[in-house]
Amino acid sequence: MQPSPDGAAVRPSLDGATVQRPPAEVRYADELARLRDTDTGERPPGWALSLTAARRFIVGDPSAGVSRKFVGDPSLIDRALVSLATSRGLMLVGEPGTAKSLLSELLAAAVSGDSTLTVQGGAATTEDQIKYSWNYALLVAEGPNQRSLVRAPLLRGMAEGKVVRFEEITRCPLEVQDCMLSPLSDRVLTIPELTGPDAMVFARDGFNVIATANTRDRGVNEMSAALKRRFNFETVFPIADFDTELALVEAEAGALLRRSGVSAAPRRDVLEVLVTTFRELRTGQSARGDTMERLSAVMSTAEAVSVAHAVGLRGWFLRREAGTAEDLVSCLAGTAAKDNSEDLAKLRRYLEQQLTWRRGAQWKALHAARHQLPG
Repeated sequence: MQPSPDGAAVRPSLDGATVQRPPAEVRYADELARLRDTDTGERPPGWALSLTAARRFIVGDPSAGVSRKFVGDPSLIDRALVSLATSRGLMLVGEPGTAKSLLSELLAAAVSGDSTLTVQGGAATTEDQIKYSWNYALLVAEGPNQRSLVRAPLLRGMAEGKVVRFEEITRCPLEVQDCMLSPLSDRVLTIPELTGPDAMVFARDGFNVIATANTRDRGVNEMSAALKRRFNFETVFPIADFDTELALVEAEAGALLRRSGVSAAPRRDVLEVLVTTFRELRTGQSARGDTMERLSAVMSTAEAVSVAHAVGLRGWFLRREAGTAEDLVSCLAGTAAKDNSEDLAKLRRYLEQQLTWRRGAQWKALHAARHQLPG
């Protein structure tokens, strides 16, 4: 194992390089081990940690050397963990970039010690990718048996008693979503091609499902009523506090920049401008109360981290410096123009109309560089 920039263990790949983003149970292996060793709480059947220890893993415990990994309402974590201890699955819904996938990963790592049993939902997702498929060479040679069976995340999660993650479940066709009904209600998965005891897989203790859904996409309300009843729904909201969001962007962007070979930390005054801009374009209201046009593009905290990363890369590799508000204009253009061509015009009006009264060198630099927006 090799240390990552944030001190966590990183699993080396076959070619000797480190993987870009190890799963949570690898990144925080030391913390999970300490929590398991000192965990005296009651554990639900099949869980790797008690609810109390799992909560400490996610929200942090400085006295135990456990870092905070999710910025949000701690009561959301409590409700999510309780849901996973019941016979219902957990559905995390919210705006893009609110860390639903991260929370899903952390919950799975805390409950099962494994966050890799993941289905990525999409229009092309099939039942085979969710439940099981076949090795067709062995299927032709030997017929359907345990050797020719290829276990997908749902079958493995049920057989091994682990949490299965279903990302963007509402992007899947309705009939594909509904293949989850029996595993969630009866806790059984039928394999009709097999016979005898192998024809049915019964869920072991610890199995459950965490699904995520994006409220901006069509389809969140297109789940069947039967499937909805098998989930407890929890909404993940954007970060409300400016200082908390700024600290998160600074920490995450700094880690990404170090990973990218940039030794200069992001400038805090540039990040203050970036986070303020994102929050105002997201809410449609300036710091002094002016109403403005909201962008249809996602102006989330995750997107702000990506822009801060790009600003740092641009400044370092082009000029060997940390990046300025001038770089911010160029990097914002790609964010604003993703969904709607009108967003670029809205961003231009914001830079022209909402910056003249601001104080600070970086605000003045951002206003001066507004002409660098394309178009």
